[in-house]
Amino acid sequence: MANFDWHAERSDLSGIALLDRAPESEGIDLKAVRLYRLGQLRKEMAKRGVGAVILSDPINIRYATGTRNMQVFSMRNAPSRYLLVTEAKTILFEFTGCLHLADGYETVDEVRPAMTASFVAAGPEIAERERKWAREMGDLIASLVGKGAIVGMERMNAGTAIAMKEEGFTIVDAQEPVEMARAIKSDEEMKCVRASLRATEVGVHKLRNALRPGLTENELWSVLHKSVIEQNGDYCETRLLNAGERTNPWFQETANHVIGENELVALDTDVVGCHGYYSDFSRTFHAGPGKPTDTQRALYQTAVEQVYHNMGILKAGMSFRDYADRAWDIPAKYYANRYYLSSHGCGMTGEYPYLYHHGDFPDAGYDGVIEAGMTICVESYIGEEGGREGVKLEQQVLVTDSGIELLSEFPFEESLMDSGFDAPFPLPKI
Repeated sequence: MANFDWHAERSDLSGIALLDRAPESEGIDLKAVRLYRLGQLRKEMAKRGVGAVILSDPINIRYATGTRNMQVFSMRNAPSRYLLVTEAKTILFEFTGCLHLADGYETVDEVRPAMTASFVAAGPEIAERERKWAREMGDLIASLVGKGAIVGMERMNAGTAIAMKEEGFTIVDAQEPVEMARAIKSDEEMKCVRASLRATEVGVHKLRNALRPGLTENELWSVLHKSVIEQNGDYCETRLLNAGERTNPWFQETANHVIGENELVALDTDVVGCHGYYSDFSRTFHAGPGKPTDTQRALYQTAVEQVYHNMGILKAGMSFRDYADRAWDIPAKYYANRYYLSSHGCGMTGEYPYLYHHGDFPDAGYDGVIEAGMTICVESYIGEEGGREGVKLEQQVLVTDSGIELLSEFPFEESLMDSGFDAPFPLPKI
């Protein structure tokens, strides 16, 4: 990457300037990325006759506009920042004192202060605040798309949706048009995905190099988080790094557990990284100083086989049901502790579609079509019920018209690999 002169233009270091001029943005037309994403959302709204959507999820606001502001805070304080999108206009309602953060974004037509419709802001007057919020929002939407329009809403307190309905609008869930919009990535958008992955891989390399018995899980996990922040990523969405007995079953949060000698250490990155894109791959390491046991190697190799079988069947035009029918058959001794999904969509976070295991499809699965432009994370967790350790592996791929492209390039552990394994795609190597 070429050297970047941070001091070349210091006249405007607010709003869009720092984000668009950051080193990881070199070679990416972020204006084209933003306009494509907003166009995708409007296209999916039009398909469903939705006249307006009110987005409160900060990930979806960033998808539609590129703007970001206190994302974790906004996730738990949804009414404090929201975005109105219609066919012809976008209005960002920004948190108090933050209106300048949207300066320069071609995807934002207007910025207004948000009316925080929450109990902590309004106290016992919350019901009246919600009605006032709905009256003002309803008048605005009516002036833009007409009274009685179909309005998609996201997670806000229930009173706002009830009050909007009382204003005469047909209220629907905004999730469907947003998720369908996000599912297909543009070529320029994929540059953002790759930039986020490369930065996350730097962090995982640092974590791998720091790994040693005697560290706590928290100490080791913090190496990745520090690197993500240093490289202008946003945050780690989960705390999924475990060692030894805490690798089985999966989904135990990183803690002050001390990593022991020769234990397995499993990591799922779940990084909301550069440009807000999700870097989602999983690796399992061996802590040393000795060699892995036969049991550890068998667990690892089984996980590799599951991931690469399911990568091998992915293709554009395949139905979700067909994928489930053809996916790797999990051995009975690992079935109870299986990962809850076989694969899932990935963009700015985990997203549509969810692809289920064959055995789970009748109860949880739904049908659809895998399309070119989808980024998919192929999952495996292998650990016996009641067993001591488990292995978590995951690869992030792009579905293309001619097959798939492996996106996650961080190497596998050669000491845990079966050298005779014939992978349908090149294995990432050191």
